[in-house]
Order: sequence, then structure tokens, then C-alpha cells
Amino acid sequence: MIKLIKRLLDFSGKERGSLLLSFVFTLLDSVFQMLPILAILTVLAGLLAAADGGVMPAQTIWISLAVMVVSILGRIVFNNLSAGRRTLGSFSMCAEKRLEIGEHMKRVPMGYFNENRLGDITAAVTTTLSDVENNAVTILEQVAGGFIHALVIGVWLLFYEWRVGIAMFIGLILAMLVYAVMQKAAKRLAPRRQAAQANLVTAFLEYIQGMGVVKAFGLGERSGKAVNQAIDESADANIALESTFSALTGVYQTVFKLARAAILVIAPYLLLGGGITPVKCLLLLVSSFMIYSAVEMVGSMASVARGIEASLDRLDAVMDTPVMDEQGTDLNPERFDIEISHVSFAYGKEDVLHDVSVTIPEKTTCAIVGPSGSGKSTLVSLAARFWDVGKGSIRIGGHDVREYTCDSLLRNFSIVFQNVYLFEDTIENNIKFGRPDATQDEVIEAAKKACCHNFIEALPEGYQTRVGEGGATLSGGERQRISIARAILKDAPIIVLDEATASVDPENEQELLKAVRELTRDKTILMIAHRLSTVRDADQIIVLDKGRIVQHGTHTELIKQEGLYRRFVEVREQALGWRLEKV
Repeated sequence: MIKLIKRLLDFSGKERGSLLLSFVFTLLDSVFQMLPILAILTVLAGLLAAADGGVMPAQTIWISLAVMVVSILGRIVFNNLSAGRRTLGSFSMCAEKRLEIGEHMKRVPMGYFNENRLGDITAAVTTTLSDVENNAVTILEQVAGGFIHALVIGVWLLFYEWRVGIAMFIGLILAMLVYAVMQKAAKRLAPRRQAAQANLVTAFLEYIQGMGVVKAFGLGERSGKAVNQAIDESADANIALESTFSALTGVYQTVFKLARAAILVIAPYLLLGGGITPVKCLLLLVSSFMIYSAVEMVGSMASVARGIEASLDRLDAVMDTPVMDEQGTDLNPERFDIEISHVSFAYGKEDVLHDVSVTIPEKTTCAIVGPSGSGKSTLVSLAARFWDVGKGSIRIGGHDVREYTCDSLLRNFSIVFQNVYLFEDTIENNIKFGRPDATQDEVIEAAKKACCHNFIEALPEGYQTRVGEGGATLSGGERQRISIARAILKDAPIIVLDEATASVDPENEQELLKAVRELTRDKTILMIAHRLSTVRDADQIIVLDKGRIVQHGTHTELIKQEGLYRRFVEVREQALGWRLEKV
């Protein structure tokens, strides 16, 4: 338990003080929770005096009433203070942690997202953090507070009647041993429950995201099986956890019942032997029902407490993922040439690039062509440092990309991907994504240059139109032009075009090419292209095949050579010359 409290305090960051205050207030609440025993003692003494023929002092009632009032007021005050600190600390702590994880995810290699399922990552920042947010501090306060309350009463009993105090501590020690067994069981079962939850999130995400394919192939029943299996596994994991703890909780509570029964036997025995007074005996009998009240509930929370620890393990694993720019510096280069020198790279054991070298002078265009799987996208991704090179180096403005922080490096890049992702927001905010402080006039100007202003204006809500998740309400060409508008507005000195015109239809090709020309004016360009129209005018063309540069030159130079580039051009020209024959 102490270990878990320490982990939670370490996890809490800036909210450490709030959580510590919450624990202190809980301890004080336990002290005031004890006061009714003193009130009972006062009343019992007065009643016994009256039973012996005496008169119960008038102040007895007032003293006991005063003690009860102090107890109630103290509990109200410290309960509220504890709840306030707890609520503020829990939600602020987890809000801060979500932001921290988001910042951390920006700086991890892209390979992390390839190696880890989306469901696992989503579960970490949703259900896992929610568990910590909603339960961690409350559970720990109740568990720690329960044991603290029992210890406080136990210490008082040792001074008041040491023999009963010893019996009380024996019961408490036995209960703590059972609790330790419960923690071991939770350590074994809680991770399974969390893994099952992550699998369930993954299964639902895949089912929903792949709904179009599911319907197209009529595989609703088959695809639903994966979801059903995930649901069954989650249910089995929860049942296994709860059934184990139900049995152990029964044993835990039985220990307290036996300890309470022992006190009920010991107190009268001591009275009959003349070891204690009737007042003391009555007080011990009454207090026996109170001394374990707080700690008795702790057993039912053991699984939740261990679940919190498993949640912290998962979140620590996410935050322990090595970042790429740990030693980076916030650099502002004076020039924007790109020097790729003897670069090799592999995804795991799969080699993708082999000793690739090319220099792209500032404000020139380098086009990359080659068959699928030749390493084109990998090369441009390495330039933007989505991954780190295996061997060799990539330099921007004379600085190795590994010398930059991720933010300072990507500040110099505008990237237009083949598969454009738009956020579920307005068109205006999607265009402003790279420059949130841009004015509406600047947004409109960028949209005009990207040849998308007209179709945006034709929409019912214009620039305030929400585009749906991933831009689902727009066509591929429209999404692409909005993506170009976003890049134009950012106005970065280096432009990466990853097959940016691949999804455009012939009717919109000229508009898109016009948008690309506007985007790339006076910039350093690194582009992947399959369309001849975007390759011909490049200052240099490199041809990749199986991760190696097999040709290098201008369009005019390469078209005269036998090789992959000429075949590339011939195939495209034949494709453009295709016509449908009338039947």
C-alpha cells in the first residue's frame, strides 16, 4: 500500500501537494471519527453512577453532546476539505497527464504506432486514465484511511485496556495478511482485465472503421465474431477477478467478525475477574462494533486498488517510450537545403533503404520515383524525422535532423500526404491547423491559392462547415486541396509532397496542379510522384528500386537512358493514350 501511495504521488506531478493534503485531512477525519467513543464513555459513566443509587451529573449530557457536536463538525469540515483536494487533485492530475502523453506521443518514433495497436494507445488515454481519475485517490484514501483509523483506535485501546488492545491488533494483523493475499491475486488478474479492455477497444475500433468493407463483402456476422470474442474475454476477465475477490473478501471480513467476537468474550471475562470496571467493560463492548468499521470495507476495494496500480504500470510504459529529440535543441536554420548522406534504414529486420545519398539545394525540386515498396515514402519520412535513420545522416540547413527538437524541425516543413487526414472540425480550423493564429482573410487567401475557395463558399455554412471524421463529407480531391491550403497557410520553407496528386480526378487535375505550383513557389521541394506532369519540371529526379538509387538526373537526361525511368514514362504515356473501343 505504501508503495502504491508513493507511486501515485510521483505520478501526480504538480498536484502532489493537493493529494498530500487530502491524505492529511483524511487522517484528521479519522481522529474526529473516534470522538463518539468518548461521548459514549461519558454517558455510560453517568448511567452507571445513577444505577448505583447516585445521580447522573447534569454536565454528563452536555459534555457528551459537545463531544458529538465537535465530532460531527470536525468530520464535516475535514470530509469536505479532503473531498475538495481529492477532486481537484485527481482531475487536474489526469488532465495534466493527458496533455503530457499527447506531447510525448508527438516525439516518439512513428514505429511506435506501427508496433502498438490503436486500441492499446486509445485505452491508455481513455479508460486507463479514467480509472486513475475516478478511483485512485478515493480508493487509496479509503484503504489508507481505514487502516489508519484502525491503528489510531488500536493505540488508544492499548492504553485504555492493553489486553483488549492486543486482541484488536491480532485481528488487524491477520486481516492485513489476508489483504496481502488479495493484492497478490489482483497482481495476477488485474493485468488480464486491462488487456481484455484494450482488446475490446481495438475490436470495436476495427469493426467501426472497417464497416464499409464489412458491408461490401457481406461479412457482418463474421466480423462481429471478433467483437463478440473481445466482449466475452472482457466478461471472463472481470468475472475471474470478481469471483476471486468475493471469496477473499469473505475471508477478510470473517477475520474481523472473529476478532470482534473475541473482544466480546474478553471484556466480560475481565469484568468477572475484577480486572476492569463495569464502565470500562460496557465501553469495550460498544466500541468493539466501531473499531473495525472503517477498515472492514477495505477488502472490497483491494481489486480496485491493484487495478489502479496496473493502470499506473500501463501509463508508465507509455511514458517510458524513448523520445526522438531528448537531446535536441531548438534550432532556426538560415538556409533550407537537404543533404541525405549514405542513409540506410530498416523496419525491424526488413531492410528498406541502402546507402542512399542525394543533395537538394535550397529552393529546388527533387522528385522521387520508383516501384511500390522501393522506399520512396520512407525516405521523405526520414527527412521529416518520423523515424531515425539506421546509418548515415540527413542534414537540414547544415544541421543533422537529430540535433533539432521535433517541434523546431517540423516548423520548417509543410507536408501534403496522399491520404489526407482532416479533423472533425470546421474547414476553417482544418486550414488553420498549422497556423492557429491566422486571420480569416489569410485562410481565405490560402484557400484561393489552393483552388478550393469556390467549392467551400458553395457549401451551406461555407468555411464553418464541419467536415466529419477524417473529412468524410468531402471528396478525395476536395480534401487534397484543403490539405494544400493548410500547407500554403503554414508557409514553411520545405515542402514534402507524398503523391499529393494521386487521388485527384482528371477534371480537377489542372486546379490541383495549379494549387501545387502555388504551394511550392520558392521552396525546397521533396516530392513523390507518379504523374508525369509533376515530375517533368523537377530540378532533379532520383529513381529508387529496392531501396537503392538506380538512376539520378533531370527528366531530359533520364529519358535518354535505358532503365527504369524510361519504362516509367512509357507506361504512363500508354496509360494516357488509352481509349474505350466502341462495341
